[in-house]
Amino acid sequence: MKLKTLAVSLTLAASNVFAANLPAEEKVDPQEQKILKALESLNPKPLHTLTPEEARKGPTAKDAVEKVLKDEGKPTTPEKVDSVVSKSITTAQGNLKVRVYTPEGPGPFPGIVYFHGGGFVIADLDVYDSGARALVNQGKAVLVSVAYRLAPEHPYPAAPDDAVSAFNYVHDHPSEFKVDSNRLAVAGESAGGNLATVVSIRQKATGKPMPIAQVLVYPFVTQDVSSPSHKKNGKGNYILGNADIAWFWKYYLGDGWSKNRDGYALPIYATTDQLRGLPPTLIITAGLDPLMDEGQTYAKNLRAARVKVDVKNYPGVTHEFFGMAAALDKAKQAQADAGVFLRKSFLGPSSEP
Repeated sequence: MKLKTLAVSLTLAASNVFAANLPAEEKVDPQEQKILKALESLNPKPLHTLTPEEARKGPTAKDAVEKVLKDEGKPTTPEKVDSVVSKSITTAQGNLKVRVYTPEGPGPFPGIVYFHGGGFVIADLDVYDSGARALVNQGKAVLVSVAYRLAPEHPYPAAPDDAVSAFNYVHDHPSEFKVDSNRLAVAGESAGGNLATVVSIRQKATGKPMPIAQVLVYPFVTQDVSSPSHKKNGKGNYILGNADIAWFWKYYLGDGWSKNRDGYALPIYATTDQLRGLPPTLIITAGLDPLMDEGQTYAKNLRAARVKVDVKNYPGVTHEFFGMAAALDKAKQAQADAGVFLRKSFLGPSSEP
């Protein structure tokens, strides 16, 4: 069965179940609408119709934001941090490229190990540069952005193996990054949100040092596209569609992706025992994102495991909104909220949300 057909069939199979529960149509934020129109003008092709190589060359949400800024006569220069340095670290899987963002000051600083989005198949450190810079300034922390290996060249578990190795490397080499290894968080957007929480789950399972907090921005934690938000927002008109989601999971998990229930690959299936003891968590979701419900459900799973969780949903915005702050006020708010959470977490347990 073709990916698009399979994704559609999964959605339709649940349509009768969820029809009565669908929320009223949500209005698109006017600033978000400008960005969506700008992206449309760049003639993106649906991801699920492309090869991974073709998809990696296509226009991104970052390109759309830059177009809006240029059209409005505004600068496209990135948010300033004190320094940005690219380097390689040596892990059990080989050399891994990272980008280190450092705030002003002498340090040592709290640290954030950050994982970009892209469904484990596309995107890179450049595409997700803006969100990384914002977390540096909002969290008052060093951020290490990890260029983990991508599928299909490197399918599961390559990405989480790289994510875990990167976290442990930063933890074990604090002076190399000017960080305090006792104040080290994880964060990620979309597929990166998956990797961030998988780091926590795997560190707990192996008894290795844990992050003190996790920021999961519209985390990509299940392959199930039958939820109300997938039905409402997964038609492909809000950047990410259900057929694209199937495309990502197929390349990442292989032919058995739709039946996979591995909690280390799909954290929504992690058991309560696997989740118990994970660090305080902020989950950010977007009202027009197919992934909204899975983020909310994962929060419930964490709470059931007695993990401290704060969930913030931003109506009228889409998947990828977090990095759009240069042209989207709700992204600025989300970044500020993430900063508040991180700064409190870095102060210690008495200040946790």
